Amino acid sequence: MADACGISYDILAWTAEWYVREETLRAANLAIIDHQQRMPLAEVFGTGTLSSSDGQRFPVRGKTTTGREMTIHGGQVLSTYTHVTDQHTTYGTKIIVATKREAHYVLDEILGNATDIPITEHATDTHGVTLVNFALFDLLGLQLSPRIRDLGKITLHRVAGKARAETDYPHVGPLLTRRVNVELIAEHWDDLLRLAGSLKFGHATASLIVGKLSASSRQNALAAALKEYGALRRTIYAARYLSDPAYRRKISRQLNKGESLHALKRDLLYAHEGTVRARQLQAQTEQAWCLTLVTNAVVAWTTEYYGLAVESMRAAGRRVDDDVLAHISPAHSENINFFGTIDVDIDGELAQLDPTGYRPLRVRDTLF
Repeated sequence: MADACGISYDILAWTAEWYVREETLRAANLAIIDHQQRMPLAEVFGTGTLSSSDGQRFPVRGKTTTGREMTIHGGQVLSTYTHVTDQHTTYGTKIIVATKREAHYVLDEILGNATDIPITEHATDTHGVTLVNFALFDLLGLQLSPRIRDLGKITLHRVAGKARAETDYPHVGPLLTRRVNVELIAEHWDDLLRLAGSLKFGHATASLIVGKLSASSRQNALAAALKEYGALRRTIYAARYLSDPAYRRKISRQLNKGESLHALKRDLLYAHEGTVRARQLQAQTEQAWCLTLVTNAVVAWTTEYYGLAVESMRAAGRRVDDDVLAHISPAHSENINFFGTIDVDIDGELAQLDPTGYRPLRVRDTLF
């Protein structure tokens, strides 16, 4: 392929050695996200204000500090924890130890988000839920919207006494089985705001703070106050989640977008049978960002040509509703040739481009 494109192996090796690193991969990734955000179809997929995060495990070879033996996966694995927008783009990737709790890393890429994506709401599955996260999200002006397994088994809290709660809320009052320590929250309110400010302005790493506070005992007054506030926010969220079916579907759709991108990444990481062979964290991180970059490139390319196809169909008089388009996904690999020799006739390909620089769309007679 290098010979076909007129690029020598030495040039490719030199470029990989000097330019392929986390900061340059992040910058390239941001450029693709920015391009995809400007496409009309991306706005149909979502507003860009909702995102989600989830972990994906990959097998590793050899000794590495991030790998752990897991029987369920049949060997040693690591996790990549990724953040995905409702427009199907991945804006954050982090290598974590597979046995560590994912909830500690939920805020990292949101607070470190270098894109212009105005994230205001974030969805996770059960693994991303802690009382500390509920509290910190609210203190930071964000909404944590998890899909909680066995939601009916969580403890619901009240701010008044039991008798008062049952009188004011005859139906739900008996379900509010524990009282929130409002006095403790008020006593440490200024400290809670300072903690949120430290996270917002990057003075502390979110994963480190969340991990320490989540593991703190009741003797730590600040951690206790944070968890009390988180319990209150979780109760408010549970009431909304249980009473609004449309909201539950919205959260499930967002989490499904993350799952579809996981499937695309597994298809793209076909070399070495999908195994991460780098042993050092830096090299593993670079490989993870390379995979994210390729994934976003596929999503952007597919979104662009989906949009051109929709424009062509509408110009021909076909009705294509945005409500239907909102449910399609550009995260698929059916249009990618993974194997075999790829010969690129550059002059021939350029000659096919229309005046706007796009390849011609397929017509029905040429699909088969």
